[in-house]
Amino acid sequence: MFDTIIIGGGPAGISAGVYAARKKMNALILAESLGGSSAVSATIENWIGIETMSGWELAQSLERHLRAQSGIEIVTGSKAERIEETENGYVVSAGENRYETRTVIVASGVRHRHLDVPGEEEFRGKGVVYCSTCDAPFFREKRVAVVGGGNSGLEAVEDLLPYASEIVLLSNTDTLSGDPVIQDRVLASEKVSVIYSADTEAILGESRVTGLRYEDLPSGEKRELKLDGVFVEIGMIPNTECVEGFLERNERGEIVVDPRSMAASRAGVFAAGDVTDMPYRQNNIAAGQGAVAALSAYDYVRHMGAKD
Repeated sequence: MFDTIIIGGGPAGISAGVYAARKKMNALILAESLGGSSAVSATIENWIGIETMSGWELAQSLERHLRAQSGIEIVTGSKAERIEETENGYVVSAGENRYETRTVIVASGVRHRHLDVPGEEEFRGKGVVYCSTCDAPFFREKRVAVVGGGNSGLEAVEDLLPYASEIVLLSNTDTLSGDPVIQDRVLASEKVSVIYSADTEAILGESRVTGLRYEDLPSGEKRELKLDGVFVEIGMIPNTECVEGFLERNERGEIVVDPRSMAASRAGVFAAGDVTDMPYRQNNIAAGQGAVAALSAYDYVRHMGAKD
């Protein structure tokens, strides 16, 4: 019987693990990997206390900090599939393994959202890309499009600037929603052009991507771009399948939490990071939420003991 099981190995999960260990809780981390989705970011400039580093360096630092703690069990390569309530707490199922716990902290993060348009799956890996850090160097001197006007899209453009000859950024609204600082850097480049109010309808190609068709929303006109690649950067989907029907989620599938304690809709279950309905998606914020969730779980277990 664990005091807490932490699902996820990103900044929120690792922060929860460190705090749980410092409170001498008998804790288990279940994660497919450690480090979080920012591990593929070329540069991180807003992790407080460090001016600049790569996502890989951040991931390695988080993992080292976690493994330096005593009293916490770490299981990687494992995905939580279901949580069930029991008389004494909860059971978390991962494959053939079942783990008993008094509390649960869900910090399972997010995954890339797809366009779900014709040609996307057909040309995935043949010009359709979801990781600019991984694949930008393969588009040297190529004309590419980045779909998405938020931070993900702007960061993808930055990753492509040293390589691509021309970058077309498509936003389905009449403005960009990413951080103004990144917007300034991106829009300063002569390589970059922006098409606003563009709804991507299809990705075109033969054996590889050759273009993209979109609708100009103000006019309704269908237009095509000739391209060598399409980087899809339209946000993320929360990894909450393991709590479907178990915890309250919002219309986007995010876990609804009390921001004061990160408590979810069942007593003794908490959530932290991008998987929650909290408004901001930042590593620093996820780490803070993980700390709050762990401290709340500690208080919950302590009060359980007092009742006993």
